[in-house]
Amino acid sequence: MGKTIGICACYDTKNYGSVLQTLATVEQFQDLGWEYEIIRYTRKPTFSLLCRSWRRIPSWISGRVRGYRQQAQLNRHPLLRQEVRLRNQRFAQFVSRNFPRMSPRYDTFRQLQRAAKRYDAVLVGSDQLWNPKGFTTGFYTLDFVPLSVPKIAYATSFGVGEIPRHQRKRAQKFLNRIESISVRELRGAEMVYALTGRRVPTVVDPTMLLHRSDWDRLIPPQRLVEGRYVFCYFLGDQRQHRKMAEAFAQKMGCRTVTIPHLDAFVPGDLSFGDLQLTASSPEDFLNLIRGAAYVCTDSFHGTVFSLLYHKPFATFLRYSHASRDSRNSRIDSLLHQTGLEQRRVTSFAPGTLEQIFSVPIDYAAVDARISQMVQASREYLKGALKDAEEKW
Repeated sequence: MGKTIGICACYDTKNYGSVLQTLATVEQFQDLGWEYEIIRYTRKPTFSLLCRSWRRIPSWISGRVRGYRQQAQLNRHPLLRQEVRLRNQRFAQFVSRNFPRMSPRYDTFRQLQRAAKRYDAVLVGSDQLWNPKGFTTGFYTLDFVPLSVPKIAYATSFGVGEIPRHQRKRAQKFLNRIESISVRELRGAEMVYALTGRRVPTVVDPTMLLHRSDWDRLIPPQRLVEGRYVFCYFLGDQRQHRKMAEAFAQKMGCRTVTIPHLDAFVPGDLSFGDLQLTASSPEDFLNLIRGAAYVCTDSFHGTVFSLLYHKPFATFLRYSHASRDSRNSRIDSLLHQTGLEQRRVTSFAPGTLEQIFSVPIDYAAVDARISQMVQASREYLKGALKDAEEKW
């Protein structure tokens, strides 16, 4: 019987980056000779979970309220609501096609604990799975995995620049239980060292472990939009970003192509873009980047795939650096590591985008940097799996 690794990943969210990085993750383990199973945890609201998560109740309530408001806004636009529903169906179809190996659904933490014993190792990764708001569930922190089963973190991100004081002991405890840790951001490595004294490597996001030719094999290229266009992939709601992108596209004689209303209903998206492709599948998302003349985005994975496909791009600040909810560090790290800090949009002044795009990207140099990071990241993963084998 082959070696099987249980994977804790954010595969079931309606987010292009999340499902594509899960696809990249399972591809890696198959290449390395391991079977995989995606662990499904539904987090049924038991008394025990509620007791552990009482600090999250206010944010849970506010999240539910936002969800109801968003649905109410969508209900005012029946055609848009149908498009969003179709997009969600296409996400579900992508998951069904690409992730055939899934565990049963575990409703409780106790069920998770029993199931973990049958894996040869358990991995958490990647993305913002160590956001402090989720510590109490014990899932992405691998608290449910017994000491006898090797635990690996690949490119996992805290998603924040600081751990709240009341969460630091909990973070220290779960980090010390994980034998092999790697993080995605430079700031994440600093935080692990501050909490545990451990020097851990910074590795690339799973999507970058695959070469462009690998992505072309997994998702065959398809031209979705004819002519030159600026692909705008904005998760934030800043109207100024959209206005800058539209003005730039008009100046360059390009159409503006968008995927609107992603993380939330954004009223400004109703009139943003010459072509709104709301119902886009994960495959469509990748193909829209492939075919773009320019990319404007505030997304980490929008930036990653622009790099992989050698696109002229500009990355906007989705959050203010002063915001407590800021997720800027992951993009800051990526641009620093690839030597492309100048692609960051830091000003709303007229001509800012023209100035950024007037400087061509030396993709030979960028590819050389990425190649070194990918090689080191693969070596880390191979070493972590070898250490897991030696623990059996």
